[in-house]
Amino acid sequence: MIAKLAWRNIWFKPLNTILSVILLMSSVAIITVLILLEKQFEEKFNSNIDGVDLVMGAQGSPLQLILSSVYQVDAPTGNISYDSAKVWMKSPFLEKAIPLAFGDNYRGYKILGTTPDYLEKYGAKISEGKLFEHNFEVVVGNDIAKKLSIRVGDTFFGSHGDAAEGEVHENEAYTVVGITEKTGKVVDNLIICNIPSVWQMHGSHEGHNHEEEVSQNPAHGEEGHIHDDHEHDHVAENPAHGEQGHIQHDHENDLTIDEPNMEITAVLLKFRNKMGIVTWPRIIAQNTKMQVASPAIEVNRLFKLFGIGIDALQYLAYGIMLISGISIFIALFNTLKERKFEFALLRVSGAGRFKLLLLVMIESLLLCVVGFLFGTILGRIALMLLSNSAEDDFKMSFNPYEFIWDKEGILFLLTIFVGIIAALIPAIKAYNLNISKTLANG
Repeated sequence: MIAKLAWRNIWFKPLNTILSVILLMSSVAIITVLILLEKQFEEKFNSNIDGVDLVMGAQGSPLQLILSSVYQVDAPTGNISYDSAKVWMKSPFLEKAIPLAFGDNYRGYKILGTTPDYLEKYGAKISEGKLFEHNFEVVVGNDIAKKLSIRVGDTFFGSHGDAAEGEVHENEAYTVVGITEKTGKVVDNLIICNIPSVWQMHGSHEGHNHEEEVSQNPAHGEEGHIHDDHEHDHVAENPAHGEQGHIQHDHENDLTIDEPNMEITAVLLKFRNKMGIVTWPRIIAQNTKMQVASPAIEVNRLFKLFGIGIDALQYLAYGIMLISGISIFIALFNTLKERKFEFALLRVSGAGRFKLLLLVMIESLLLCVVGFLFGTILGRIALMLLSNSAEDDFKMSFNPYEFIWDKEGILFLLTIFVGIIAALIPAIKAYNLNISKTLANG
């Protein structure tokens, strides 16, 4: 009964109520987005560096090297000699070394040349088909297969570099031989083949002309890169759509991983002990033209940069929540003056002092609960839109349906606390209401 009366009372002045709810809803929505974004962003970044102690690549920005090689969200710093890299990859300090070679993309999704160890590192099992065995055979990430309706047996042409609008390489077609299971990691948004496929796609290898080498990263499209004579301005359609037939590839003239004078983009390194992690960055820098970067260090640096913006947004959200509390207080305080006679009649009708205090408190708490519920919903809608944008730009998605019960529970309690504080003075005034004086003035 008292809750129903409180619900009717909060709509005594609907504009005040709507303003209070909107302010509270906005603050809750911002904090909800930040809670979900921070947790999922950190989980995605940390899960992708599992099993990678250091990354070896061309000299340049260490953060750029990590973002491009581990997270696939930036252009590489350049290429390194595979012959030189192999010397270090055979070190007894290493437990595993996974070479990476970047080149083309298909409809904006990167085509990565590597070894089966890369799939094993991410726990990406084959759900359909098999692993690549020959050049121009590819395994497609789960997310790509779903979005582009790719099936085992389909063929397609890659576009030069990392832009979907790049020059199409129609000299060789890739054949889909496998599709991975969903992992929730970066591999879901990659097309993976062996390294010789990348070399062969970007070189002139008629009759096995091994003297030529790729001198720049294909993703940069710099001079010195060996192009095929054909130039096209469109991306070949997926045969799943009935546009492109299967193209037979002659594997007799395929390049192998042992080709001399070739280049790769980076190497993911996992060490047997901590000593190598500490000493290799200095040793590599002093003795080679390469660099070694630590994913853990660079990711922590990135989180610190993001943390400044996240903290600023959190302060803004808490400021809005404070303003919403003040708005609730003003609304309750003003309406209390106009409802003194109503409260006096309730006292005459048998309602005790505590019931009036409880009535004002419930009104405030109802406003807070409504604001929290709508704010939680709005926050998840905002995260959904943000996820769609991040998926288009960075091939990274977020789950708006996840609930972080501990942090969101604290946010709910904080919202209730704001409601109690806002209603405290109006509730005490209602409790101390002088019945005879109010009725005499009424």
